[in-house]
Amino acid sequence: MASTVARSRRGINVWPGYVDALATLLLSVVFLLTVFVVGQFFVSQELTGRDATLARLNRQLADLTDLLALERSKKQGTESELQSLRSTLAAVQAERDQAKTQAEAATVSQGATGVLDKQLEAERGATKRALTQVDLLNEQIAAMRRQLAALEDALAASETRDRESQARIAELGSRLNVALAQKVQELARYRSDFFGRLRQILGSRPDIRVVGDRFVLQSEVLFPGGSATLKPEAAPELDRIASAVSDLAKQIPADLPWVLRVDGHTDARPIATAQFPSNWALSAARAIAVVQYLASKGIPPQNLLASAFGEFQPIDQGTTDDAYARNRRIELKLTER
Repeated sequence: MASTVARSRRGINVWPGYVDALATLLLSVVFLLTVFVVGQFFVSQELTGRDATLARLNRQLADLTDLLALERSKKQGTESELQSLRSTLAAVQAERDQAKTQAEAATVSQGATGVLDKQLEAERGATKRALTQVDLLNEQIAAMRRQLAALEDALAASETRDRESQARIAELGSRLNVALAQKVQELARYRSDFFGRLRQILGSRPDIRVVGDRFVLQSEVLFPGGSATLKPEAAPELDRIASAVSDLAKQIPADLPWVLRVDGHTDARPIATAQFPSNWALSAARAIAVVQYLASKGIPPQNLLASAFGEFQPIDQGTTDDAYARNRRIELKLTER
């Protein structure tokens, strides 16, 4: 205490104030980045759904295109076959005419005439069968044309649905951004109310302060050195915090996903005991102890989150006892789940 008074007399150290200001700015930037990342995550999820839809439509379009090409190929083959049958029909008719001419000219014998008549009758039957096949091919060509028209209509409808899907995806992305911004603003308002309430009930103690978007309590307020067991005198402070959180929980809408995150931090000096093999273990145990106490006071467990940072998030890079004391802390942050 004597050394502290001596230092106070030599002058006011303004350096921690600069560090707090810089930390506040940094945490504000981190919060904005977090909001941006969450927004991008939802947008990416929506875009992923859009890509899957587009991929499915593209596959359908490819299938329709292949089917259209196949039907066109069949049509060309049918038309070639029809042309061949017409040529055959012309050849048969020519042979028939030739046979008829021969029959008319053949007056040598009655037997020869009979043979020619049979040949003529056979040629007539072949001609009739060829004409029937031509009619069948014409019907098949007409059916293929109708099927091609239906495929072209389906392709046009698929392209229309694709354009509508793209417009819908763009609209959903815009609505998602608006909804996300509204939720962030709403949570920020409740966070401001929460911090204001905590300031009123905890007062202006030097070991409890606001840094950026979180409340910071020095570990010595809650825990003995190297321990994760709450001090008896920590109960009144935590009771006040639990009361403020309970009041806030009644005001926050049910559709707003929020949590009170309790972060445990230690200084950089290593610890290796049977109970705490590392600073991470110590900071985790302290955060869990605070979360369990708040839950015992009626705070919904689903709205509580314990996080451990060990010595890896210092707010003071110094190696003095004061710097170590500043880094040993419990931070409370109201954030989205």
